[in-house]
Amino acid sequence: MGKTFAVIGDPINHSLSPNIHSAAFRELDLDSSYIAYRIPKGELEEGIEGLKKIKIDGFNITIPHKIEMMKYLDKTDESCSLIGAVNTVSNKDGILKGYNTDMDGFLEPFKKKELNITGTKVLLIGAGGAARAIVAGFAKAKAKSITIANRTLEKANNLSEFAKKLGLDANAIRIDDVKDTAKNYDIIVNATSVGLKNEQSVISLEGIDEKTVVYDIVYMPMNTDFIKKAKEKNAIVIYGYEMLLGQAVRAFEIWHNIEAPYNAMKKALLGGF
Repeated sequence: MGKTFAVIGDPINHSLSPNIHSAAFRELDLDSSYIAYRIPKGELEEGIEGLKKIKIDGFNITIPHKIEMMKYLDKTDESCSLIGAVNTVSNKDGILKGYNTDMDGFLEPFKKKELNITGTKVLLIGAGGAARAIVAGFAKAKAKSITIANRTLEKANNLSEFAKKLGLDANAIRIDDVKDTAKNYDIIVNATSVGLKNEQSVISLEGIDEKTVVYDIVYMPMNTDFIKKAKEKNAIVIYGYEMLLGQAVRAFEIWHNIEAPYNAMKKALLGGF
């Protein structure tokens, strides 16, 4: 019997997940299919019922359902409960178990490139959706400290408290107060959506050098203004697509219990640009 997987959210037509997972199925000759399924806000409960009826084997969740979906899970893994949001679900005989692959997906490129996080000073720009998982990732990897810069200080403060609970030294500032301090950090992450529409980077990267790691979680376009500025300074760059790929690989392994074909998935993802 073939297996069926999906990604749910709204909007969903731009999702690259069907490409990535279909390529993995082809590569390993698996009898599985992966579809994009639009579930508008407010219709999640009926949508999940529908997916259970067709005995879906697993699904990914994107905006706007990652938090609300927590209500419909029978079980959650550790990262999922910690982050309070879910992006991957497995369905075993009608029992839905939730995972959050954002944290591992975010950390994956550091592993692949053998970049050290332990003992580093981190600047995180943005305190929205993905930021919580990123903070949890830095705590898990034992960064030394994290400064969270956000437009509204309140959100940055909340995230800073969360970081401290996880044992990570943290403080919160406004984005405008970053000014020329980027050079004081080992790792700088853009976790805002700035760059999606080719906007200018929200901070100056003046003074960073070839030892600084600059990571943009925006993956379309690949070369955001933030990434371009980092390249001008010869910084170590991590692209948003690398996080997306890390998440997809983790989801694949949760569902299939076998190693994901990383290169085939990477090729499919980059072919989508």
